[in-house]
Amino acid sequence: MSASTPPRGEGPWFQVGQDSVRLLRDGVEAFPAMLQAIAAAKSEVLLEMYWVGADACGGLFRDVLADKARAGVPVRVIYDAVGSLNITPEWWSPLVDAGGEVHVYHPLSPLRSDFRWKVVEARDHRKMLIVDGELGFTGGINLSAEWLPIDEGGEGWRDDMIAVRGPTAEELRSLFYRTHRSVTGEKTPSDVRPIPSEPTRPVWVLATRTLPRRRVHREYLVRIKAAKERIDIANSYFIPDQAVRRALFRAVDRGVKVRVLLPEKGDVPVVHYAVEASFESLLGHGVELYSLPGPMLHAKTAIVDDVFATIGSYNLDERSWRKNLEVNIAVEDAAFARHLRKWFDSDVARARRVDLTTWRARPLGQVAVEWVALALRKFW
Repeated sequence: MSASTPPRGEGPWFQVGQDSVRLLRDGVEAFPAMLQAIAAAKSEVLLEMYWVGADACGGLFRDVLADKARAGVPVRVIYDAVGSLNITPEWWSPLVDAGGEVHVYHPLSPLRSDFRWKVVEARDHRKMLIVDGELGFTGGINLSAEWLPIDEGGEGWRDDMIAVRGPTAEELRSLFYRTHRSVTGEKTPSDVRPIPSEPTRPVWVLATRTLPRRRVHREYLVRIKAAKERIDIANSYFIPDQAVRRALFRAVDRGVKVRVLLPEKGDVPVVHYAVEASFESLLGHGVELYSLPGPMLHAKTAIVDDVFATIGSYNLDERSWRKNLEVNIAVEDAAFARHLRKWFDSDVARARRVDLTTWRARPLGQVAVEWVALALRKFW
């Protein structure tokens, strides 16, 4: 650990308006905090998760949820059929038998009565845990062994999650019940409050397929266009649309330092090639690209001018924008933004900066693969 690297361990809570927020880095910090929250639940546990692994990590969370359901606390789970492809309904039996409620989002089997061809491509990419309507978690971390520390048999993926206490946790709860109603057709509980159409506090929920002024894509554009000094983005599948690219290029032209942190090697090769297809354009317009070696970088985090920060499930790509259910937490607070950037800086210090001249010298075969992958991105 270098002198500039913030110390690991339980991160501090930051009081921001009526909410408290805390950065959780990697599964080593997020999983214990989430498990502790479930164990302490008194009135309700809600889990909406893209990827639940049929492994030690997924099994641990399932069993802890079952224990809580067995104790009489309502437990409701929504998981995505594609993200959790290895999970079967039978796998959830310990939780269901304990009284928990489990639903699959947009099932893939045409034999199911709730199968619909027209929505099969739309996925629930959110990763949310809400406990008692008071404490919420969201970010890029799924409940799978890829996020377990290497010394615990996992792959140690580099990722971010944010914990929030206060009214914003209630907004996450409201967002969960929107999905729950669409999946089950059941009436939303009477104590679920509607999400205000516009943010009213310095911590708020951003989402896709929801209120126009709370859409993640819109917020990225607003913040990039208003940036004065710096834009730092960590994103695992960075394939920005034309509007975002132009906004980043214009920011550089204004003198804004723009850094984008990416994985050196992606977990889905065709997607990683599509990411690399935009490198030459980004580098040519002055965007700094950094390639992080080691375990897969899966974070979806941004910091603007050390004032605004966002952490969530949203990738800057076509699928997150137009097809998936996504959720981010936005925080407008200098102290939290600076804390987050210290960690971003520590990741950049371990990364390799991508050089434009060297990048242009890559084999033509690789260039061809990149552009084919980019052309296919709308079909993922």
